[in-house]
Amino acid sequence: MRAVHAVARDLLGKTLVSTTNGSRIAGTIYETEAYDGEQDLACHARSGKTARTAVMYSEGGHAYIYFTYGMHWMFNCVAGASGYPAAVLIRAIQPIEGIDIIRDRRQPIDQSHWCDGPAKMTKSLGITGMHNGMDMCQKNAVIYIEEGCLIPEEKVKITPRIGLGRTPEPWKSKLWRYVADIS
Repeated sequence: MRAVHAVARDLLGKTLVSTTNGSRIAGTIYETEAYDGEQDLACHARSGKTARTAVMYSEGGHAYIYFTYGMHWMFNCVAGASGYPAAVLIRAIQPIEGIDIIRDRRQPIDQSHWCDGPAKMTKSLGITGMHNGMDMCQKNAVIYIEEGCLIPEEKVKITPRIGLGRTPEPWKSKLWRYVADIS
């Protein structure tokens, strides 16, 4: 398995696809964050394996989806070797397919903000907790990642992760957020 940071960077430019409810909805991934094991105090696995985090201990390629703030689903790609809890939070995509479906799900939100945050993205793609634990590498997966475009290094900004609340340093300031300029 590759390091979660390399996976987070390499997911930029890939196409996230959801075929939930029989329709293909897809977008180019342009923002990710890496969460690296039990030692990472911003990672859900910081307290060890629980019912919520069990899927993070699966082999890479599984979907780790959790509910937050009592109203939002968040989508992560498990990226560690079996037994090592690492995942990449997909924070944002640029919609490229299923635009009409996304529009219906996101009205009256302006198109520029349909998928520019992790909860907005899951709502747009119809990703919910029922997808938690799915193996995205299976031939019949309803959520998976396809090749997309290659993002050159000069188009990638690396920053601290965001929305970490009371996470202690140095974990709060780790440069583990990757943002691509796909304009």
